[in-house]
Amino acid sequence: MPPVPDGDEETVAFDRAARELGLKRGEFELAVQLGEVRTVAVGAMGRRVARAELLRLAAAEGFPSALRARLRVVGTAEGAELLGISQGRFTRLARGGFFTPVRFYVNRYRAVVWLYPAAELGAFAGREPALLTGRIPAGLRTTLDEGEDQRAARWRRRRVEQLLARTDDPWERAAVWCAPLAPTELDAVVTDPAERAYLRELMPRLAPVPAGTGPAAEVTAVVVTANDPAEIRRCRAALETCLRDAREARPIQPPVPRSTEVAEAPGSEPAPPPARPRRLPLWHRLVRGRRSATDGPTTPYRGRKSPSCTTETSSRPARS
Repeated sequence: MPPVPDGDEETVAFDRAARELGLKRGEFELAVQLGEVRTVAVGAMGRRVARAELLRLAAAEGFPSALRARLRVVGTAEGAELLGISQGRFTRLARGGFFTPVRFYVNRYRAVVWLYPAAELGAFAGREPALLTGRIPAGLRTTLDEGEDQRAARWRRRRVEQLLARTDDPWERAAVWCAPLAPTELDAVVTDPAERAYLRELMPRLAPVPAGTGPAAEVTAVVVTANDPAEIRRCRAALETCLRDAREARPIQPPVPRSTEVAEAPGSEPAPPPARPRRLPLWHRLVRGRRSATDGPTTPYRGRKSPSCTTETSSRPARS
């Protein structure tokens, strides 16, 4: 059992909070996403965990095993076993939108593996026992036969809601709604270049995208992007509403041009480039450098003359 959180700081960083709660990094990230661990914004330090929140969790009954049980995630095989149904039926119910994935990953066969909170599956079994036995309802069976699959859309909606819950800033909330939209959809809604650049800077990632341009990155890009017309309309409408609120609260100023030079009159000839300074011949530069080292300031250059054949070594006595 991990020690009871103790310390003088009012808030702690995520890494320290995870250690004090006895959670691995992935478990802690999931706890934040699911709202099991509440975070607060602390100025330039970003989001942190309040000391009071750690004490609340540590004082809960069954800590830490009860917390870990709420963070348990299962795939199709384990989820079907948990509900006492076949994997095929589990998949059909998930495609129909009865389960909402909380995470996913892309396996080596480029297939998306969805993960579900075990606690939510248990709650579904108690709420909808009729769907676990007998024939699947005719309407659901028809839509599934037509290719219905709500898993990715429901996961995106869950992630958007999680990110919205973490901020009250109007521009950050607008940026969250940009995340599931394709670039063309975003450009169609946000026509101002300055606003678009600011939103792209604030826009969070719905999921970590694998490095490079391999198959996993391509599949992940498809999963995080809305492709259903109804979902796209919903995201665009929400983005437009957030944009109106953000513009009223804090308008984005257009960037100030870097150049302050006076513009040329229309039709005028462009000014010629400034002439480059004339470069003196190499021999003249050498002579001037030698004179400056021995005789002081040199006299102005009066014209081209042949260099003297006499050198400093000519005054030395000849060797026999």
